[in-house]
Amino acid sequence: MMVSATRGAALARRQDLAEGSLGKPSEITTWHWFDFTCPFCYVASSRNEILSRAGLLVVDLPFQAHPEIPEGGIAMGPRSGGIYERLEQEAREAGLPLNWPPRLPNSRYALVVAEWVRRFRPDGFAALRDRLFQAHFNLGEDIGDTALVDRYVNEVGAQLYLVHAALSDGSASALVTESESAARRIGIKGTPAWLVGSRLVSGLQPKELFEKIGRDVTRKGLGSA
Repeated sequence: MMVSATRGAALARRQDLAEGSLGKPSEITTWHWFDFTCPFCYVASSRNEILSRAGLLVVDLPFQAHPEIPEGGIAMGPRSGGIYERLEQEAREAGLPLNWPPRLPNSRYALVVAEWVRRFRPDGFAALRDRLFQAHFNLGEDIGDTALVDRYVNEVGAQLYLVHAALSDGSASALVTESESAARRIGIKGTPAWLVGSRLVSGLQPKELFEKIGRDVTRKGLGSA
């Protein structure tokens, strides 16, 4: 009983810790941390769709999975093995084209700009998010290229001079730092990750788990997750 009670308190604490940085969510909000260079995040759209169908509002939050990547990126060799085969199957099932990129870029600039758009030009965020994912995993473009990211920002109607002003004064970068700090406080170490109520889901777990969470939320509310 003592172990169970302790675990329950820890679970309840997770949402309190996240709320300290991200604000109190509505009763139907779930937080989803992602990175544009993470293939598991790319195919995780199918999991987000399951949660959305259950009536949850999925909020995408930045978390740089590989901050050690230099600004110029690193070359990547051929992908082979069970993990990559699974990802390719997941992409096919989700209807997502997947062409393994030849380089792994530093994603910081893309994450910072996208988070600024989500906060201050939210009607353009989904389009920008999807275009940056497609740029990396389908078109073979370098999302570490600031000019490329800026072009996509323009295409979704965000005011680039405001983005650059926020980059210059550090406020845009602070948004990503805030998101990552909140994630780490609740035990997140990589992407993708979700906080649904007090339940932390780390990694690309089976769709059946998300369907169960969705059913539980539909029946009992977010506190049951």
